Amino acid sequence: MTDQRIAVVVLAAGQGTRMKSSTPKVLHRLAGLPLVAHVLRTAASLEPEHVAVVVRHERERVAAEVAERAPGAIVVDQDDVPGTGRAVEVAVQALPADFEGAVVVLSGDVPLLDAASLRMLVDAHAGNAATLVSAIAPDPTGLGRVVRDASGAFVAVVEHKDATDEQRTITEANAGIYAFDVAHLRAVLPGLTTANAQGEKYVTDVPALIAARGGAIDVVTLTDPWLVAGINDRAQLADAARELNARIVRRHQLAGVTVQDPATTWIDLDVTIEADAEVLPGTQLIGATAIAAGAVVGPDTTLRDTEVGAGATVNRVDATLAVIGDGASVGPFAYLRPGTILGDQGKIGTFVETKNAAIGRGSKVPHLSYIGDTEVGEDSNIGANTITANYDGVHKHRTQVGSNVRTGSHNVFVAPVRIGDGAYTGAGTTVRRDVPAGSLAISYAPQRNTDGWVEEHRPGTPAAEAARRAHGEQNTAT
Repeated sequence: MTDQRIAVVVLAAGQGTRMKSSTPKVLHRLAGLPLVAHVLRTAASLEPEHVAVVVRHERERVAAEVAERAPGAIVVDQDDVPGTGRAVEVAVQALPADFEGAVVVLSGDVPLLDAASLRMLVDAHAGNAATLVSAIAPDPTGLGRVVRDASGAFVAVVEHKDATDEQRTITEANAGIYAFDVAHLRAVLPGLTTANAQGEKYVTDVPALIAARGGAIDVVTLTDPWLVAGINDRAQLADAARELNARIVRRHQLAGVTVQDPATTWIDLDVTIEADAEVLPGTQLIGATAIAAGAVVGPDTTLRDTEVGAGATVNRVDATLAVIGDGASVGPFAYLRPGTILGDQGKIGTFVETKNAAIGRGSKVPHLSYIGDTEVGEDSNIGANTITANYDGVHKHRTQVGSNVRTGSHNVFVAPVRIGDGAYTGAGTTVRRDVPAGSLAISYAPQRNTDGWVEEHRPGTPAAEAARRAHGEQNTAT
Protein backbone atom coordinates (compact mmCIF):
# COMPACT_ATOMS: atom_id res chain seq x y z
CA MET A 1 0.00 0.00 0.00
CA THR A 2 1.03 3.60 -0.58
CA ASP A 3 0.62 6.73 1.44
CA GLN A 4 -0.53 8.86 -1.50
CA ARG A 5 -2.87 11.75 -0.86
CA ILE A 6 -6.14 10.97 -2.60
CA ALA A 7 -9.14 12.86 -3.87
CA VAL A 8 -12.05 10.95 -5.39
CA VAL A 9 -14.27 12.30 -8.17
CA VAL A 10 -17.61 10.53 -8.73
CA LEU A 11 -19.34 11.21 -12.03
CA ALA A 12 -23.10 11.31 -11.38
CA ALA A 13 -24.38 14.01 -13.75
CA GLY A 14 -25.80 11.87 -16.55
CA GLN A 15 -29.49 11.72 -17.36
CA GLY A 16 -29.51 7.99 -18.08
CA THR A 17 -32.16 8.19 -20.78
CA ARG A 18 -32.02 4.46 -21.48
CA MET A 19 -33.44 3.78 -18.02
CA LYS A 20 -36.68 5.43 -19.23
CA SER A 21 -37.35 6.52 -15.68
CA SER A 22 -38.37 9.58 -13.68
CA THR A 23 -35.76 8.46 -11.14
CA PRO A 24 -32.18 9.53 -11.87
CA LYS A 25 -30.11 6.57 -13.00
CA VAL A 26 -27.68 6.75 -10.09
CA LEU A 27 -30.58 6.60 -7.61
CA HIS A 28 -31.94 3.29 -8.85
CA ARG A 29 -31.43 0.71 -6.14
CA LEU A 30 -29.30 -2.41 -6.05
CA ALA A 31 -29.16 -4.74 -3.02
CA GLY A 32 -30.84 -2.09 -0.89
CA LEU A 33 -28.69 0.90 -1.87
CA PRO A 34 -28.81 3.47 -4.68
CA LEU A 35 -26.13 2.90 -7.30
CA VAL A 36 -24.24 6.03 -6.27
CA ALA A 37 -24.23 4.87 -2.62
CA HIS A 38 -22.33 1.73 -3.64
CA VAL A 39 -19.73 3.90 -5.35
CA LEU A 40 -19.44 6.28 -2.40
CA ARG A 41 -18.90 3.35 -0.02
CA THR A 42 -16.13 1.98 -2.18
CA ALA A 43 -14.58 5.44 -2.44
CA ALA A 44 -14.64 5.77 1.36
CA SER A 45 -12.49 2.64 1.65
CA LEU A 46 -9.55 4.72 0.35
CA GLU A 47 -9.99 7.22 3.20
CA PRO A 48 -9.62 10.10 0.72
CA GLU A 49 -8.95 13.68 1.75
CA HIS A 50 -11.68 14.92 -0.56
CA VAL A 51 -14.69 13.46 -2.37
CA ALA A 52 -16.30 15.49 -5.16
CA VAL A 53 -19.53 14.31 -6.77
CA VAL A 54 -20.48 15.91 -10.09
CA VAL A 55 -24.24 16.35 -10.58
CA ARG A 56 -26.58 17.87 -13.15
CA HIS A 57 -29.72 15.87 -14.05
CA GLU A 58 -32.22 15.96 -11.15
CA ARG A 59 -29.56 17.83 -9.27
CA GLU A 60 -31.42 18.29 -5.98
CA ARG A 61 -32.41 14.64 -5.63
CA VAL A 62 -28.93 13.34 -6.34
CA ALA A 63 -27.30 15.96 -4.11
CA ALA A 64 -29.62 15.03 -1.23
CA GLU A 65 -28.65 11.36 -1.54
CA VAL A 66 -24.97 12.27 -1.62
CA ALA A 67 -25.35 14.44 1.48
CA GLU A 68 -26.97 11.54 3.34
CA ARG A 69 -24.45 8.91 2.28
CA ALA A 70 -21.27 11.01 2.33
CA PRO A 71 -21.87 14.16 4.40
CA GLY A 72 -18.36 15.51 3.80
CA ALA A 73 -18.51 15.24 0.01
CA ILE A 74 -18.36 18.30 -2.24
CA VAL A 75 -21.30 18.50 -4.64
CA VAL A 76 -20.14 20.02 -7.92
CA ASP A 77 -22.50 21.23 -10.66
CA GLN A 78 -21.65 20.45 -14.26
CA ASP A 79 -22.39 23.29 -16.67
CA ASP A 80 -23.79 23.15 -20.21
CA VAL A 81 -20.57 21.76 -21.67
CA PRO A 82 -21.28 18.04 -22.11
CA GLY A 83 -19.09 15.06 -21.41
CA THR A 84 -17.17 13.19 -18.76
CA GLY A 85 -14.07 15.25 -19.44
CA ARG A 86 -15.91 18.42 -18.53
CA ALA A 87 -17.27 16.73 -15.40
CA VAL A 88 -13.75 15.90 -14.26
CA GLU A 89 -12.63 19.43 -15.11
CA VAL A 90 -15.24 21.13 -12.90
CA ALA A 91 -14.55 18.64 -10.11
CA VAL A 92 -10.82 19.34 -10.14
CA GLN A 93 -11.56 23.07 -10.10
CA ALA A 94 -13.60 22.50 -6.92
CA LEU A 95 -10.69 20.81 -5.12
CA PRO A 96 -8.44 22.97 -2.92
CA ALA A 97 -5.83 24.72 -5.04
CA ASP A 98 -3.05 23.34 -2.86
CA PHE A 99 -4.12 19.69 -3.18
CA GLU A 100 -1.30 17.50 -4.45
CA GLY A 101 -1.73 13.81 -5.02
CA ALA A 102 -3.88 11.36 -6.96
CA VAL A 103 -7.34 12.07 -8.31
CA VAL A 104 -9.32 8.83 -8.56
CA VAL A 105 -12.23 9.07 -11.01
CA LEU A 106 -15.21 6.73 -10.54
CA SER A 107 -18.51 6.38 -12.37
CA GLY A 108 -21.70 6.69 -10.35
CA ASP A 109 -23.29 3.90 -12.39
CA VAL A 110 -20.57 1.26 -11.83
CA PRO A 111 -21.67 -0.17 -8.47
CA LEU A 112 -19.93 -3.55 -8.22
CA LEU A 113 -16.35 -2.29 -8.07
CA ASP A 114 -14.92 -3.51 -4.77
CA ALA A 115 -12.52 -1.90 -2.34
CA ALA A 116 -9.73 -4.41 -3.09
CA SER A 117 -9.75 -3.59 -6.81
CA LEU A 118 -9.80 0.12 -6.12
CA ARG A 119 -6.87 -0.19 -3.75
CA MET A 120 -5.03 -2.21 -6.42
CA LEU A 121 -5.52 0.71 -8.81
CA VAL A 122 -4.15 3.22 -6.30
CA ASP A 123 -1.15 1.03 -5.46
CA ALA A 124 -0.36 0.49 -9.16
CA HIS A 125 -0.61 4.24 -9.76
CA ALA A 126 2.36 5.08 -7.52
CA GLY A 127 4.89 6.90 -9.70
CA ASN A 128 2.57 7.17 -12.71
CA ALA A 129 0.98 10.22 -14.24
CA ALA A 130 -2.14 8.28 -15.14
CA THR A 131 -3.41 4.76 -14.47
CA LEU A 132 -6.63 3.38 -15.89
CA VAL A 133 -8.64 0.22 -15.33
CA SER A 134 -9.59 -2.10 -18.18
CA ALA A 135 -11.38 -5.42 -18.46
CA ILE A 136 -11.66 -8.07 -21.14
CA ALA A 137 -15.24 -7.87 -22.34
CA PRO A 138 -16.82 -10.74 -24.32
CA ASP A 139 -18.97 -8.16 -26.09
CA PRO A 140 -17.42 -4.68 -25.85
CA THR A 141 -20.04 -3.03 -28.05
CA GLY A 142 -20.60 0.54 -26.91
CA LEU A 143 -17.48 0.59 -24.73
CA GLY A 144 -14.26 2.49 -25.26
CA ARG A 145 -11.33 0.35 -26.43
CA VAL A 146 -7.84 0.38 -24.95
CA VAL A 147 -5.43 0.70 -27.87
CA ARG A 148 -1.88 -0.56 -27.40
CA ASP A 149 1.19 -0.54 -29.63
CA ALA A 150 3.10 -3.58 -30.87
CA SER A 151 4.98 -3.82 -27.58
CA GLY A 152 1.76 -3.76 -25.58
CA ALA A 153 2.27 -0.24 -24.27
CA PHE A 154 -0.73 2.04 -23.85
CA VAL A 155 -1.49 4.33 -26.79
CA ALA A 156 -5.02 5.69 -26.27
CA VAL A 157 -8.61 5.03 -25.34
CA VAL A 158 -10.96 5.26 -28.31
CA GLU A 159 -14.71 5.52 -27.78
CA HIS A 160 -16.82 3.00 -29.68
CA LYS A 161 -18.46 5.64 -31.90
CA ASP A 162 -15.06 7.04 -32.88
CA ALA A 163 -13.32 3.69 -33.33
CA THR A 164 -12.30 2.21 -36.68
CA ASP A 165 -13.55 -1.22 -37.70
CA GLU A 166 -10.16 -2.65 -36.72
CA GLN A 167 -10.24 -0.96 -33.31
CA ARG A 168 -13.72 -2.33 -32.68
CA THR A 169 -12.30 -5.86 -32.79
CA ILE A 170 -10.33 -5.09 -29.61
CA THR A 171 -11.86 -6.81 -26.58
CA GLU A 172 -9.94 -4.89 -23.92
CA ALA A 173 -12.47 -2.30 -22.82
CA ASN A 174 -11.94 0.85 -20.83
CA ALA A 175 -13.72 0.64 -17.47
CA GLY A 176 -14.09 4.39 -16.94
CA ILE A 177 -12.08 4.21 -13.71
CA TYR A 178 -8.86 6.20 -13.45
CA ALA A 179 -6.16 7.54 -11.19
CA PHE A 180 -4.47 10.76 -12.32
CA ASP A 181 -1.65 12.80 -10.89
CA VAL A 182 -3.42 16.07 -10.18
CA ALA A 183 -0.62 18.24 -11.62
CA HIS A 184 -0.72 16.43 -14.96
CA LEU A 185 -4.51 16.47 -14.89
CA ARG A 186 -4.68 20.20 -14.35
CA ALA A 187 -2.20 20.71 -17.18
CA VAL A 188 -4.13 18.78 -19.86
CA LEU A 189 -7.79 19.36 -19.00
CA PRO A 190 -7.93 22.76 -20.74
CA GLY A 191 -6.83 20.99 -23.94
CA LEU A 192 -9.89 18.76 -24.15
CA THR A 193 -12.14 19.49 -27.12
CA THR A 194 -15.56 18.38 -28.36
CA ALA A 195 -14.21 17.37 -31.79
CA ASN A 196 -15.62 13.84 -31.79
CA ALA A 197 -18.67 11.86 -32.86
CA GLN A 198 -20.68 12.80 -29.77
CA GLY A 199 -19.62 16.44 -29.50
CA GLU A 200 -18.49 15.99 -25.91
CA LYS A 201 -15.35 16.45 -23.85
CA TYR A 202 -14.13 12.90 -23.19
CA VAL A 203 -12.22 11.96 -20.05
CA THR A 204 -10.96 9.06 -22.18
CA ASP A 205 -8.80 11.58 -24.08
CA VAL A 206 -6.92 12.57 -20.92
CA PRO A 207 -4.48 9.60 -20.72
CA ALA A 208 -3.25 10.17 -24.29
CA LEU A 209 -2.78 13.89 -23.62
CA ILE A 210 -0.78 13.09 -20.50
CA ALA A 211 1.32 10.56 -22.43
CA ALA A 212 2.02 13.20 -25.09
CA ARG A 213 3.64 15.42 -22.46
CA GLY A 214 5.82 12.60 -21.20
CA GLY A 215 3.73 11.27 -18.34
CA ALA A 216 3.97 7.57 -17.47
CA ILE A 217 0.79 5.62 -18.20
CA ASP A 218 -0.18 2.23 -16.81
CA VAL A 219 -3.23 -0.02 -17.21
CA VAL A 220 -4.64 -2.30 -14.53
CA THR A 221 -6.63 -5.10 -16.17
CA LEU A 222 -9.28 -6.81 -14.06
CA THR A 223 -10.19 -10.40 -14.85
CA ASP A 224 -13.72 -10.08 -13.49
CA PRO A 225 -15.77 -7.91 -15.89
CA TRP A 226 -18.66 -7.67 -13.40
CA LEU A 227 -16.54 -5.41 -11.18
CA VAL A 228 -16.62 -2.71 -13.86
CA ALA A 229 -20.06 -3.36 -15.34
CA GLY A 230 -21.95 -0.13 -15.95
CA ILE A 231 -25.71 0.22 -15.54
CA ASN A 232 -27.42 1.92 -18.46
CA ASP A 233 -30.88 0.35 -18.59
CA ARG A 234 -33.20 -1.73 -16.45
CA ALA A 235 -32.12 -5.00 -18.04
CA GLN A 236 -28.52 -4.31 -17.02
CA LEU A 237 -29.74 -3.30 -13.57
CA ALA A 238 -31.49 -6.65 -13.18
CA ASP A 239 -28.42 -8.52 -14.45
CA ALA A 240 -26.20 -6.72 -11.94
CA ALA A 241 -28.72 -7.37 -9.16
CA ARG A 242 -28.64 -11.11 -9.83
CA GLU A 243 -24.86 -11.15 -9.93
CA LEU A 244 -24.42 -9.11 -6.77
CA ASN A 245 -27.07 -11.14 -4.95
CA ALA A 246 -25.33 -14.38 -5.89
CA ARG A 247 -22.11 -13.01 -4.41
CA ILE A 248 -23.85 -11.84 -1.23
CA VAL A 249 -25.56 -15.22 -0.78
CA ARG A 250 -22.30 -17.07 -1.34
CA ARG A 251 -20.51 -14.85 1.19
CA HIS A 252 -23.10 -15.81 3.83
CA GLN A 253 -22.89 -19.48 2.90
CA LEU A 254 -19.12 -19.48 3.29
CA ALA A 255 -19.60 -17.82 6.69
CA GLY A 256 -21.72 -20.73 7.92
CA VAL A 257 -25.26 -19.82 6.89
CA THR A 258 -27.47 -22.42 5.19
CA VAL A 259 -29.23 -21.00 2.14
CA GLN A 260 -31.27 -23.78 0.62
CA ASP A 261 -32.04 -22.13 -2.71
CA PRO A 262 -29.79 -19.21 -3.67
CA ALA A 263 -31.78 -18.61 -6.86
CA THR A 264 -34.91 -17.61 -4.94
CA THR A 265 -33.22 -15.96 -1.96
CA TRP A 266 -32.52 -12.22 -2.06
CA ILE A 267 -30.32 -10.60 0.56
CA ASP A 268 -29.50 -6.90 0.73
CA LEU A 269 -25.94 -5.76 1.23
CA ASP A 270 -26.44 -4.53 4.82
CA VAL A 271 -28.19 -7.66 6.11
CA THR A 272 -26.32 -9.57 8.83
CA ILE A 273 -26.77 -13.31 9.38
CA GLU A 274 -24.98 -15.32 12.04
CA ALA A 275 -23.55 -18.77 11.46
CA ASP A 276 -25.92 -21.74 11.73
CA ALA A 277 -28.96 -19.69 10.72
CA GLU A 278 -31.01 -21.19 7.90
CA VAL A 279 -32.75 -19.34 5.07
CA LEU A 280 -35.42 -21.25 3.15
CA PRO A 281 -36.55 -20.70 -0.47
CA GLY A 282 -38.48 -17.64 -1.57
CA THR A 283 -37.09 -15.36 1.15
CA GLN A 284 -36.19 -11.67 0.88
CA LEU A 285 -34.03 -10.08 3.57
CA ILE A 286 -34.11 -6.33 3.09
CA GLY A 287 -32.38 -3.29 4.56
CA ALA A 288 -30.71 -3.70 7.95
CA THR A 289 -32.34 -7.04 8.79
CA ALA A 290 -30.35 -9.12 11.28
CA ILE A 291 -30.71 -12.89 11.76
CA ALA A 292 -29.19 -14.56 14.82
CA ALA A 293 -27.64 -18.02 15.06
CA GLY A 294 -29.94 -21.01 14.79
CA ALA A 295 -32.90 -19.06 13.44
CA VAL A 296 -34.88 -20.52 10.54
CA VAL A 297 -36.37 -17.95 8.18
CA GLY A 298 -38.75 -18.87 5.37
CA PRO A 299 -39.99 -20.16 3.13
CA ASP A 300 -41.76 -17.32 1.29
CA THR A 301 -40.83 -14.64 3.83
CA THR A 302 -40.02 -10.95 3.47
CA LEU A 303 -38.24 -9.16 6.34
CA ARG A 304 -37.46 -5.43 6.16
CA ASP A 305 -35.20 -3.92 8.82
CA THR A 306 -36.24 -6.73 11.18
CA GLU A 307 -34.31 -8.47 13.96
CA VAL A 308 -34.73 -12.23 14.42
CA GLY A 309 -33.42 -13.78 17.62
CA ALA A 310 -31.43 -16.95 18.11
CA GLY A 311 -33.37 -20.13 17.42
CA ALA A 312 -36.51 -18.32 16.27
CA THR A 313 -38.66 -19.64 13.42
CA VAL A 314 -40.24 -17.26 10.92
CA ASN A 315 -42.46 -19.01 8.38
CA ARG A 316 -44.28 -17.26 5.53
CA VAL A 317 -44.15 -13.87 7.20
CA ASP A 318 -44.09 -10.24 6.07
CA ALA A 319 -42.40 -8.06 8.70
CA THR A 320 -41.15 -4.49 8.76
CA LEU A 321 -39.21 -2.82 11.58
CA ALA A 322 -40.04 -5.67 13.93
CA VAL A 323 -38.09 -7.48 16.65
CA ILE A 324 -38.55 -11.22 17.11
CA GLY A 325 -37.06 -12.68 20.28
CA ASP A 326 -34.94 -15.74 20.90
CA GLY A 327 -36.81 -18.98 20.38
CA ALA A 328 -39.96 -17.19 19.24
CA SER A 329 -42.28 -18.49 16.54
CA VAL A 330 -44.00 -16.41 13.87
CA GLY A 331 -46.36 -17.56 11.14
CA PRO A 332 -47.34 -18.98 8.86
CA PHE A 333 -49.10 -16.09 7.13
CA ALA A 334 -48.46 -13.40 9.75
CA TYR A 335 -48.05 -9.68 9.09
CA LEU A 336 -45.79 -7.76 11.48
CA ARG A 337 -46.01 -4.03 10.98
CA PRO A 338 -43.56 -1.45 12.37
CA GLY A 339 -43.14 -1.39 16.13
CA THR A 340 -43.89 -5.05 16.73
CA ILE A 341 -41.74 -6.58 19.47
CA LEU A 342 -42.20 -10.27 20.22
CA GLY A 343 -40.48 -11.49 23.37
CA ASP A 344 -38.34 -14.60 23.78
CA GLN A 345 -40.31 -17.85 23.36
CA GLY A 346 -43.36 -15.88 22.24
CA LYS A 347 -45.69 -16.77 19.38
CA ILE A 348 -47.49 -14.84 16.68
CA GLY A 349 -49.44 -17.38 14.70
CA THR A 350 -51.47 -17.88 11.57
CA PHE A 351 -53.31 -14.91 10.05
CA VAL A 352 -52.26 -12.50 12.80
CA GLU A 353 -51.52 -8.84 12.16
CA THR A 354 -49.61 -6.76 14.69
CA LYS A 355 -48.63 -3.09 14.79
CA ASN A 356 -46.84 -1.07 17.45
CA ALA A 357 -47.32 -3.98 19.81
CA ALA A 358 -45.01 -5.34 22.51
CA ILE A 359 -45.82 -8.99 23.25
CA GLY A 360 -43.95 -10.27 26.28
CA ARG A 361 -41.82 -13.31 26.90
CA GLY A 362 -43.72 -16.57 26.41
CA SER A 363 -46.96 -14.85 25.41
CA LYS A 364 -48.96 -16.12 22.45
CA VAL A 365 -51.29 -14.67 19.84
CA PRO A 366 -51.96 -17.92 18.02
CA HIS A 367 -54.34 -17.08 15.17
CA LEU A 368 -56.85 -14.85 13.38
CA SER A 369 -56.22 -11.67 15.37
CA TYR A 370 -55.31 -8.00 15.07
CA ILE A 371 -53.15 -6.64 17.89
CA GLY A 372 -52.33 -2.95 17.49
CA ASP A 373 -51.05 -0.29 19.90
CA THR A 374 -50.90 -2.94 22.58
CA GLU A 375 -48.71 -4.19 25.40
CA VAL A 376 -49.00 -7.82 26.47
CA GLY A 377 -47.15 -9.06 29.54
CA GLU A 378 -45.45 -12.42 29.99
CA ASP A 379 -46.97 -15.89 29.54
CA SER A 380 -50.36 -14.64 28.42
CA ASN A 381 -52.56 -16.27 25.78
CA ILE A 382 -54.74 -14.19 23.48
CA GLY A 383 -57.68 -16.19 22.15
CA ALA A 384 -58.48 -16.69 18.48
CA ASN A 385 -60.12 -13.89 16.52
CA THR A 386 -59.22 -11.16 19.02
CA ILE A 387 -59.33 -7.54 17.89
CA THR A 388 -57.88 -4.51 19.64
CA ALA A 389 -60.20 -1.65 18.67
CA ASN A 390 -57.56 1.03 19.02
CA TYR A 391 -58.87 3.85 16.80
CA ASP A 392 -61.80 6.10 17.63
CA GLY A 393 -61.72 7.92 14.31
CA VAL A 394 -59.47 10.68 15.62
CA HIS A 395 -56.91 9.20 18.01
CA LYS A 396 -55.15 5.88 18.54
CA HIS A 397 -55.45 4.40 22.04
CA ARG A 398 -53.52 1.64 23.78
CA THR A 399 -54.59 -1.68 25.17
CA GLN A 400 -52.67 -3.16 28.10
CA VAL A 401 -52.84 -6.87 28.83
CA GLY A 402 -51.02 -8.12 31.93
CA SER A 403 -49.06 -11.30 32.54
CA ASN A 404 -50.59 -14.78 32.79
CA VAL A 405 -53.84 -13.55 31.23
CA ARG A 406 -56.15 -15.93 29.35
CA THR A 407 -58.59 -14.31 26.96
CA GLY A 408 -61.38 -16.16 25.22
CA SER A 409 -62.01 -16.46 21.51
CA HIS A 410 -63.71 -13.69 19.56
CA ASN A 411 -62.88 -10.90 22.00
CA VAL A 412 -62.82 -7.18 21.25
CA PHE A 413 -60.73 -4.91 23.48
CA VAL A 414 -62.04 -1.34 23.10
CA ALA A 415 -59.05 0.87 23.92
CA PRO A 416 -58.02 2.49 26.11
CA VAL A 417 -58.46 -0.50 28.39
CA ARG A 418 -56.38 -2.58 30.78
CA ILE A 419 -56.70 -6.27 31.60
CA GLY A 420 -54.93 -7.04 34.85
CA ASP A 421 -52.52 -9.86 35.65
CA GLY A 422 -54.05 -13.32 35.82
CA ALA A 423 -57.43 -12.20 34.48
CA TYR A 424 -59.67 -14.30 32.23
CA THR A 425 -62.23 -13.22 29.64
CA GLY A 426 -65.05 -15.32 28.27
CA ALA A 427 -65.60 -16.18 24.62
CA GLY A 428 -67.33 -13.45 22.64
CA THR A 429 -66.56 -10.77 25.24
CA THR A 430 -66.30 -7.10 24.36
CA VAL A 431 -64.10 -5.49 26.97
CA ARG A 432 -64.95 -1.80 27.40
CA ARG A 433 -63.82 -1.30 30.99
CA ASP A 434 -60.67 -2.27 32.84
CA VAL A 435 -60.58 -5.84 34.12
CA PRO A 436 -59.01 -6.12 37.61
CA ALA A 437 -56.27 -8.67 38.21
CA GLY A 438 -57.59 -12.18 38.70
CA SER A 439 -61.12 -11.31 37.50
CA LEU A 440 -63.32 -13.00 34.92
CA ALA A 441 -64.84 -10.62 32.38
CA ILE A 442 -67.93 -11.75 30.48
CA SER A 443 -70.27 -9.69 28.33
CA TYR A 444 -73.37 -11.43 26.99
CA ALA A 445 -77.13 -11.10 26.45
CA PRO A 446 -79.55 -13.92 27.39
CA GLN A 447 -80.22 -16.18 24.40
CA ARG A 448 -83.82 -16.07 23.14
CA ASN A 449 -85.31 -18.72 20.78
CA THR A 450 -88.51 -17.81 18.81
CA ASP A 451 -90.20 -21.07 17.92
CA GLY A 452 -91.62 -21.41 14.39
CA TRP A 453 -89.99 -18.20 13.14
CA VAL A 454 -88.51 -19.73 9.94
CA GLU A 455 -91.69 -21.48 8.85
CA GLU A 456 -93.70 -18.30 9.46
CA HIS A 457 -91.30 -15.75 7.93
CA ARG A 458 -89.49 -17.83 5.27
CA PRO A 459 -92.23 -20.09 3.88
CA GLY A 460 -91.28 -22.17 0.86
CA THR A 461 -87.54 -22.03 1.49
CA PRO A 462 -85.37 -25.13 1.95
CA ALA A 463 -84.84 -24.07 5.57
CA ALA A 464 -88.60 -23.89 6.20
CA GLU A 465 -89.09 -27.31 4.58
CA ALA A 466 -86.29 -28.80 6.73
CA ALA A 467 -87.85 -27.29 9.86
CA ARG A 468 -91.30 -28.66 8.88
CA ARG A 469 -89.86 -32.16 8.47
CA ALA A 470 -88.02 -31.93 11.78
CA HIS A 471 -91.20 -30.85 13.55
CA GLY A 472 -93.10 -33.71 11.93
CA GLU A 473 -90.51 -36.22 13.11
CA GLN A 474 -90.68 -34.77 16.62
CA ASN A 475 -94.48 -35.04 16.65
CA THR A 476 -94.32 -38.64 15.42
CA ALA A 477 -91.79 -39.50 18.11
CA THR A 478 -94.05 -38.11 20.82
